[in-house]
Amino acid sequence: MNSTPEFPHILGLIAELNKDNGLGRFLHFWESTIYAVFVIVFLSVVAWLATRKREIGSPGRLQSAAEFLVTFVDDFVYSVLGPRGRKFTPFVGTLFIYILAMNYLGLIPFFKSPNAEWSTTMGLSLIVFFYVQYTAVKELGFGGYFDHLMGQPRGIMAFTLIMPVFMLSIHIVSELVRPISLSLRLRSNIYGDDMILALFASWGLKDGFMWLFPNFILVVLTSTIQAAVFSILTLVYFSLIMKHEEAHH
Repeated sequence: MNSTPEFPHILGLIAELNKDNGLGRFLHFWESTIYAVFVIVFLSVVAWLATRKREIGSPGRLQSAAEFLVTFVDDFVYSVLGPRGRKFTPFVGTLFIYILAMNYLGLIPFFKSPNAEWSTTMGLSLIVFFYVQYTAVKELGFGGYFDHLMGQPRGIMAFTLIMPVFMLSIHIVSELVRPISLSLRLRSNIYGDDMILALFASWGLKDGFMWLFPNFILVVLTSTIQAAVFSILTLVYFSLIMKHEEAHH
């Protein structure tokens, strides 16, 4: 029996009612994925509503909010990576909005944040990892990327194997550790926030409400910060590649 406090959510309740059949086992195993897909559908509908009747002179509230968000993300990417980094705005912007929406989903009664499960955050981190590796190979070439992993040895350092091999080992380990640290940071913070809110709620209305409300505001802020941190670290990974690309050229 799980002793960790947790808010009841729709799929968990249905799974508990059907724990002795296939439906219950299916929902219990795939609940985070289902919630993640739900967020995708919701964001897709919102994006469609915001862009189906675009107005230049007098946009509606939803279109204005979408344009403000896109402009904000684009300006932020530009401030970190410069004009050449704007090609990453769609990826980083989608990542930020998706993670933020999943974080907020756990704050809605009878829903659960998919980011409270490591499988979800690890999947997001692996997407970032493979896209960064793809970008590195595309921009630097296999030889240039391998040279980057070896620390770009020049002069006498290029003729000694000890330092290039050492730098290659360090860079490979650091690249492989990134998705683990990135995923655990997001998962641990969201899981911890959900657990704290559920704990205060379990104290009852009289004793728990005075702690639940201020911590709810804090969790909203933390959820926003964690989505931003994930996106900023993604930009940092791209910036490291772009710096070596400039040096390579």
